[in-house]
Amino acid sequence: MKQSNTFATGFIKAFCEAGTGLLVIDNPQRKNAVTAAMWRAIPEAIHWLHADAGARVIVLTGGGTVDFSAGADISEFTELRKDAATARVYEASNSRAFAAVREAPVPVIAAIRGVCYGGGFGLAAAADLRLASSDAVFAVPAARLGLAYPADAVQDFVRGLGSQMARRALFTGAAMKSAELLACGFLSEMTEPDQLEQRAQILADTIAANAPLSLRASKLALRAFEEADDDMLREAEVIGASTFESEDYREGRAAFAERRRPVFTGR
Repeated sequence: MKQSNTFATGFIKAFCEAGTGLLVIDNPQRKNAVTAAMWRAIPEAIHWLHADAGARVIVLTGGGTVDFSAGADISEFTELRKDAATARVYEASNSRAFAAVREAPVPVIAAIRGVCYGGGFGLAAAADLRLASSDAVFAVPAARLGLAYPADAVQDFVRGLGSQMARRALFTGAAMKSAELLACGFLSEMTEPDQLEQRAQILADTIAANAPLSLRASKLALRAFEEADDDMLREAEVIGASTFESEDYREGRAAFAERRRPVFTGR
């Protein structure tokens, strides 16, 4: 059964069916620019998808058929980011949104087309896997606006782009194409524009068919390595060890012996 929910008065939409979640930044009239209310809603939407709707994987994408996201809605900056005090409040909501993507207990796939700028680029960088259409364009224009990008999001850029490409993106603010980001490893796949949705769906469905505890242990172990976090590594080890006593492990062995596809429940 397909489940759905809306957040930020409909500008953030969430859907889940058969374990595959979809999170849509839905503001296509403004190239899916993210308002302050939308930043605040992203963690809530991600929590609803995995905790309430039962998503085992989440696809993050932009509404409409043209763009992923142009980043933060700059029209709000005069009031909501007018000085150091208001900027700190605003950036805290940015950071919580990036963290919600990065720390989601299920894999997050960014499916990117068209413009992927600023905070939109940051959301994509926080995801676990990224696919983009060949016509997608990426940029971090913060330096051209006289702003510094949030430090936690910079770390996501370094992890995803590599040191040199992250420096190029942040120092120049110049646009980069999908082919360049595929070459540096930021993207796992580049598709033709009309194939992006299908390729993202196939990848998501493949992941959703696997054992949820295994996915959670793997994601946590990957993050522990990237962040050099010993406590997180120990938590990943505990979850990993628990898989050997799980119903899903028994189901996986039985399915292998019976030469059928396993049906995992997350228990």
